Amino acid sequence: MDLYSLFKFDTVHWIILAALLLFFIIQLLFYFLLYRKPYIYELKREKSSLPDEDLPPVSIIIASKNESEYLAENLPKILDQDYPEFEVIVVNTGSTDETDMVLKRLESDHKNLYHTYVPNNAEPINEKKLALTLGIKAAKNDLLIFAESYCAPCSNQWIREYANAFAQGKDIVLGYCKFNIKKSVPMRRFVLYDNLIHCLKYLSMAVNHKPFMGIGRNMGYRRNLFFDNKGFSSILNIEGGEDDLFINTVANKTNTTVVTSPESMTESSLINRFSTWRELKSKYMHTKQFYKGFQSGLFNWESITKYGFYTAVFCAVAIGVIDMNYLLIAGATLLFIFRWITQIVILNKYNKLFKSGKYFLSLLYLDILQPINNLRFKRYARSRGKSLK
Repeated sequence: MDLYSLFKFDTVHWIILAALLLFFIIQLLFYFLLYRKPYIYELKREKSSLPDEDLPPVSIIIASKNESEYLAENLPKILDQDYPEFEVIVVNTGSTDETDMVLKRLESDHKNLYHTYVPNNAEPINEKKLALTLGIKAAKNDLLIFAESYCAPCSNQWIREYANAFAQGKDIVLGYCKFNIKKSVPMRRFVLYDNLIHCLKYLSMAVNHKPFMGIGRNMGYRRNLFFDNKGFSSILNIEGGEDDLFINTVANKTNTTVVTSPESMTESSLINRFSTWRELKSKYMHTKQFYKGFQSGLFNWESITKYGFYTAVFCAVAIGVIDMNYLLIAGATLLFIFRWITQIVILNKYNKLFKSGKYFLSLLYLDILQPINNLRFKRYARSRGKSLK
């Protein structure tokens, strides 16, 4: 066999190579034009802060049900924020644990903490929407920040970061929530990676002026925006959606911004087993089907082209070995390595901002596993939704 035959390309080889290059280019575009954007945004962001006398009053709203231990642990971190004027409103949604006792004890030491209740006859499917609506109506201030009882601010500058973002004239501010997961929890590495990718999706689209969702664990919007859009009236027939689906309804390219500094984050210690993450994730997979706009569907193409790329690499190497076309094997291998290195460099930069962990060899299986698990969560959400009807 001569040297020419080892590098000869026939029609099949050219088709595989063309598909490989196409999927490779699309994948790079997703990483450079989307996943990389929140990090670049934070690097270029002008870090300025309003003086205390110019900072507007803020209301923090939390809906809680049977989470007294989380409230006892996390509420003090919110109440001790370094901010001149703010109030914290906790809405007790029919708790049967010690929530009421915890709130009354904290209220005795903090005059800016208030709590109210959801009526016992509230419809379960809209219980949290009603709780948040009550909290918003009780709020004295226009600027609202939302968190969960199982989340704590990562710094005492959390409110200040939001106030500075609102000062840009925006109505909606979206933030990042990281997870604090014990190493003994199964699939801990996957959960951390999945949370990073999930948050990068909505943050990157917001940075690109195409917002499509947010998470109730860390976000804010103006009180007037809520009432101008008739609250949750458009999504009352849908289980959940009081955070992501509401933002999908009211956000646009001019009224939304993000906070990506380490001081603006919240941290959740909720995930103590994989089933807890499945419940949390399936909530978003359920409401995702009701999103308006192309933004959410865009990331479906990211998954499709990802698997297309892996398939093309496998085919190129397999056919290259069979036909002894070493140029095809080398090309597929180089493209595979280049994409992998691109992922490592971009995603690991977020460890500086979000403490999201570093990924090297594990990135290969996490990258393949994540869309598959999303599909499983989606099926779980559908079956769970049917059982509630």
